[in-house]
Amino acid sequence: MSEESARIQSRLIRDLEPIVAVELERHLKVQKNWYPHEYVPWSEGRDYAGPLNGDAWEAKDSRLTPVAQDSLVLNLLTEDNLPSYHTEIALSMGRDGAWGNWIERWTAEEARHAIVIRDYLMATRGVDPYELEDLRMAHMSLGYQTPYENDMLHTIAYVSFQELATRISHRNTGKLSDDPIAEGMMQRVALDENLHMLFYRNTLSAALDMEPNAAMRAIADVVTNFDMPGANMPGFGRKAVQIALAGIYDLQQHLDDVVAPVLRAWNVFERTDLSGDGLKAREELAAFMDTTYKAAATFNDKREVHFERQIARGIQPIRITN
Repeated sequence: MSEESARIQSRLIRDLEPIVAVELERHLKVQKNWYPHEYVPWSEGRDYAGPLNGDAWEAKDSRLTPVAQDSLVLNLLTEDNLPSYHTEIALSMGRDGAWGNWIERWTAEEARHAIVIRDYLMATRGVDPYELEDLRMAHMSLGYQTPYENDMLHTIAYVSFQELATRISHRNTGKLSDDPIAEGMMQRVALDENLHMLFYRNTLSAALDMEPNAAMRAIADVVTNFDMPGANMPGFGRKAVQIALAGIYDLQQHLDDVVAPVLRAWNVFERTDLSGDGLKAREELAAFMDTTYKAAATFNDKREVHFERQIARGIQPIRITN
C-alpha cells in the first residue's frame, strides 16, 4: 500500500466510525438470536467407533447425495477458518470503538455456523467424521491471509461480495440436500450472511461517497481477482466443480446474484464523481464483467451437454431446478 493510500485509509477509518456505529445499531435491531442446538436432530445420533465402542461410520449411513455432502463439507470448512478471518479483519479495520464492537459481534455470530453444521453432520452421520476432521486440521493449519494486507477498503469490498456469495451457497446447499432439517438449518445460516453483507455493503457505500476513486479501485481489484476464502483447502477444486454443475453456486450466479446487485447498490456505473484511477478502475471492471459473462455462458452450454450425456446413459443429473 502506498503512503497516499495509507493516509486515505487511516482517514476513512476515522471518518467512517459514526457510519459503523449506526450500521451496528441497525444490525442489532433486525438480527434475531438463534440457538444452534435447536436445529440438530439429536435423537438420530449414536456413538461412533473409538473409545466409546460405538458403530463405525459407513457411506450408507448418510442420506445426503454426494454433491450435498461435498457442499456441506466445503461450507463447514470455510466457516471453520473463522480465527484467521477475525485476525485479518481486525488488522485491516482496527479494534477500537464501533469497528471493534462490530468485529466481535460478527465473529460471535459467524461461530454459530460451524457449530450447527458440524453438529448436524455428526448427529445424522452425514459425512465420514474421520475425513472431515482430517480436512479441518489441514485447512486450518494453512490458515487464511487476505491478499490485501491491512487494507480496510479492499477488505470491506471483498466481504460485501463474499458474504452474499456464502448466503447463496448455503441456501442452495439446503435446497439440494433433500432433507427438510438441513434446508431449515442452512436457511437460518443464510439469513445471518445476508445481514452481514448489508453491513459491509452499506459501510463501503459511505466510503465511496467520501473517497470515490480509492473505493472504486478496491472494488475493481476485488471483483477481478475474487476467490472464495476456502479456495486453498484440500480438494476445493473438485468440490467447486461439482457444486457448480449442480447449480449450488456457479459463475452465472456469481455475476447475476452477487456481483451485479452489489454494484447496482453502489451505483457504480452511473457515478459522476470519479476521476483518474477511479475511472480507470471502473473501465477495468466493465471489461471484466463482459468477458466473464461470456465465460459463464460457455460453462452453461457445456453443463447442458454434460447433463444430456448423463441422461442418455440413464443417469439422472443432480441439480437445482427452479
